[in-house]
Amino acid sequence: MTIKHQLVTQLTEVLEQLGISDSTPSVDYPTDPKHGDYATNVALIAAKKLGKHPMEVAEDLKSKISDLKCIEKIEVATPGFINFWITNNALIESATVKNNLPDIGKGREVVVEYSSPNIAKPFTVGHLRSTIIGDAIASLLEATGWKVHRDNHVGDWGTQFGKQIYAMKEWGNEKEIEKSEKPVKPLVDLYIKFHEEAEKDPSLEDKAREWFKKLEDGDSEARELWQKCIDWSWKEFNAIYETLGVRFTENDGRGYGESFFENKMSPVIQELKEKGLLKEGENGARLVFFPDEKLSPLMILKKDGATLYSTRDLATDKFRLGQYGRDVLIINEVGAEQSFYFRQLYQLEEMLGWVKEGQRVHVRHGLFRFKEGKMSTRKGNVIWLEDVLENAEAKAFSIFSQKNIITEGEKIVRKSDSYITSDDEEIMLPEIVGIGAIKWNDLKRSPEQDIVFDWDELLNMQGNSGPYIQYTYARTRSVIARSEERATKQSQKGLPRSLQSLAMTIEERELLRLLSRFPEIVEEAAVRYAPNVLCTYLFAIAQAFNLFYQKCPILKAEEEVKDFRLALTDATGTILKNGLNLLGIQAPEKM
Repeated sequence: MTIKHQLVTQLTEVLEQLGISDSTPSVDYPTDPKHGDYATNVALIAAKKLGKHPMEVAEDLKSKISDLKCIEKIEVATPGFINFWITNNALIESATVKNNLPDIGKGREVVVEYSSPNIAKPFTVGHLRSTIIGDAIASLLEATGWKVHRDNHVGDWGTQFGKQIYAMKEWGNEKEIEKSEKPVKPLVDLYIKFHEEAEKDPSLEDKAREWFKKLEDGDSEARELWQKCIDWSWKEFNAIYETLGVRFTENDGRGYGESFFENKMSPVIQELKEKGLLKEGENGARLVFFPDEKLSPLMILKKDGATLYSTRDLATDKFRLGQYGRDVLIINEVGAEQSFYFRQLYQLEEMLGWVKEGQRVHVRHGLFRFKEGKMSTRKGNVIWLEDVLENAEAKAFSIFSQKNIITEGEKIVRKSDSYITSDDEEIMLPEIVGIGAIKWNDLKRSPEQDIVFDWDELLNMQGNSGPYIQYTYARTRSVIARSEERATKQSQKGLPRSLQSLAMTIEERELLRLLSRFPEIVEEAAVRYAPNVLCTYLFAIAQAFNLFYQKCPILKAEEEVKDFRLALTDATGTILKNGLNLLGIQAPEKM
């Protein structure tokens, strides 16, 4: 049980003694260490219910809190806050006990759907957000005990394939596409050309719809061209996922694309009819109308009987509930612009009796935008993700080639002639650092924020950046490697269980205090589906360690102090590496 859990449990029990059983106390981290390691405002809330003064309630709560060995002292502060100081030994135990992450998801299953690019369309910088945020959320849930199903709901079905097939037949050259190293690019060119021509001749839209209807009806020519688009696209998708280190668990690692549910939509449509939910609209389309018109109607079938995203998404979730159990949590990591649609979808699934409230979660991310507006494939104004990845690696390589890579404060500035240890690492290190910069730049933000596309910001390698955290980890490894006792021996030795004879400096205590919070931070990030919470924490750890490194000599300290500081360094490295791994970022041993 984490320190925070111990405090919450104790406070809850005391509140019940006072006759308050409907309140979960909030325990937070004070900004100023002078106010303790933890603090709560529960007395302010309880005072209103008890009709007493907050300070009186706070003192009463303080007097009743007992049996917690982790507490060194408690103080009450106006207007009714309770501040807790934790013993050094308790901080050490929390910072060093291996595999001590809270098991809050034990016995539960969750589907995390993320990435979900569209076949025959570019894998753009826009898809990056869902891919890396979703992957990090899946890892956080896995780390806290959930059985996670990582799904990639690829867009391999829908009206756009009618447009793609028509364009391929009219203007495409299959042999040239087949020979292309980047076959998606000519497919995108054809898609753009279709929309340019459709602006001149709107009847092309009807022809595209006809081709999609043929595809749905199993027309052999339509199916053959569609399958080629899929095979060509996955050639590029696989390379991108490998570079990003992103994986999926479902359907042999590809995830269940929309086309998988082609033969699973009819039973859903039949169920909607049987439950009286499917109604005919004015134009002949089939829709679902919501009670009290709180939400606008959701179209399920077009007037020609063709299916939509909603039809396939309903079939997808019905399949998941059958595959993983009725209580499975389903998370969609999808752009914020689809928020209203997911409200409709979730409400309909509750009306059908499939899920309970809260069992469907939409984790929203903002868009990458140009200063001039939204990116658009059909207009051809997108940034291809492969270009971003190549530029990131090139920028990292240029930094290393200048051998300008240690930190001064928060900037990577020291010269080094040994940032590599082998030919393999020489090749890999720029990629590891470049990808780390891209991922961190996104994950450190609240997901809902839109991002104005800026190359310098996207590839940032200074300050609050992936390379800064990676370099701090490498610095901890360097210190351990340079110590008289090798890293493996120090790791086994660990932090001493008792520090009664050792007076810690301010920098040591602050670093230890932060390290002890790792399990609590991981839990918070998992519960909130917010990787940025972990990023903020790891950046604070890196800053605290670099300040400790500057202020507290390690290898030249007296033996007992040196042992403690080496162990503190090792614990810092372990937590930085574990945290980066949860975010999908590698931690290189040397930089």
